Amino acid sequence: MNMHCVHRDYEISADVVEHPGIPTPWAAGCHITTPEGRTTKRISLPLKYAFLADLENAQRASIAHGKWLVDQLLDNGRELH
Repeated sequence: MNMHCVHRDYEISADVVEHPGIPTPWAAGCHITTPEGRTTKRISLPLKYAFLADLENAQRASIAHGKWLVDQLLDNGRELH
């Protein structure tokens, strides 16, 4: 299951990658699709927060990070990356 949502007309999709064999195997990240249909490359969470022990938490963190990135773009003019 791939978690996704729409936030301020931008579609955010969680893109969580598994790295088996480590205590926190889930690397959180997301893709953001603009209202015009352009989709970003995978955007990882900052390294300090990127790896989680639980898949569902990694998906939720990915979506929350995507929402924050969209807010930064629309409210502060920051690029999506």
